[in-house]
Amino acid sequence: MADPPRLAVVGTSGYAFSYLHRARILHDEGLVRFAGMADIRPPSAAAAALLPPGGTAHPSVEDLLRRCRPDITVVATPPHAHVQAGAAVLRAGSDLLLETPPVLDLDGFTTLSRLATETGAACQTGFQSFGSPVLPVLRTAIADGKLGAVVGVGAAGAWIRTDAYYRRNPWAGRRWLDGEAVVDGALTNPFSHAVATALLVGGVAGRDPAEIALELYGTRDIEADDTACLRIRFGDGPEIVVAASLCAEQDHEPYVVVHGERARAKFWYKSHRLEIDDERCHLGEPADLLRNLIAHHLDPDGVPLLAPLSGTRAFASVVEAVRDAPSPSRIPAGWIRTVGEGASRHPVVRGIGEEVAVAADRLALFSEIGVPWASAARRRAGGAAAERTG
Repeated sequence: MADPPRLAVVGTSGYAFSYLHRARILHDEGLVRFAGMADIRPPSAAAAALLPPGGTAHPSVEDLLRRCRPDITVVATPPHAHVQAGAAVLRAGSDLLLETPPVLDLDGFTTLSRLATETGAACQTGFQSFGSPVLPVLRTAIADGKLGAVVGVGAAGAWIRTDAYYRRNPWAGRRWLDGEAVVDGALTNPFSHAVATALLVGGVAGRDPAEIALELYGTRDIEADDTACLRIRFGDGPEIVVAASLCAEQDHEPYVVVHGERARAKFWYKSHRLEIDDERCHLGEPADLLRNLIAHHLDPDGVPLLAPLSGTRAFASVVEAVRDAPSPSRIPAGWIRTVGEGASRHPVVRGIGEEVAVAADRLALFSEIGVPWASAARRRAGGAAAERTG
């Protein structure tokens, strides 16, 4: 019997820790051999304890690749390190799982796509919603004409994020750090799944947008937006509108809504619920994307990737557009109240939970649905909504 593939993880803290835990579970199941981990900082005692006998910790991705020679490597570093680490993994001939957001511009997308093609290595992204059991059901409903012609796809999300969230690491809430793009805004990190899933459901995820219109707003003393919306148009196909905020009064479960000429479908992508008109169903848990990559590694012709890098080209265009947009406009103080103290402190934008839902429902930007502070901010900034046409 062949030895199981060797698995390594780049990153040991934050969300990367969850991959270390999963790697050890897969190792104990005998599905992989958890060969090693890498981080520029020494791993914590909890992280090091997840290594099996013979597994090793390394100070760099290059050292990890040279000494462990993994068949499959997870990269869960800060986003601005994804391309450099991912490129090293692909050059070594290892299959790659790249956490979200996978890349921050089209150059990064092109670099990794080219390397995957040249080396024959697989490149999976970490968009868990792409493994949802809802997607095949929704695609069938669209293909069978149950919704009629799809004219647009909206998405909405509204969460609370406290001061502690923006203290979690040096790049939190930044657009740039030490000359490198970070782009840690509402649409590009916390709600990146909303954007990517809307593009996927709309059938345009692998295409180049013809136009991206952005409205970026902020309530905090940070570089990035914490409230934003965008519209993405293509030469043909449905338009995509996503509205999101990290300044809600309470957490709202994010969703994608497909607008058809005859009916609408609503997909809550975190709980994997689907509603078509008044008919609702819950379809269980998503496929594990790391397990999917392992299965693909063992049988590349028989097991397709569920979240390939090739399905995120339009998303990369969105992140690049946000990176290059003017700085976010400030939401006037009269529309904001502060809740909590210390690390639990967070701003609340009045009515934002309802307004993101209206934007997704009407396929319209904040300024187009009459949000008073959005219209005012746009006027003060001289049209601060960034428009990019390609």
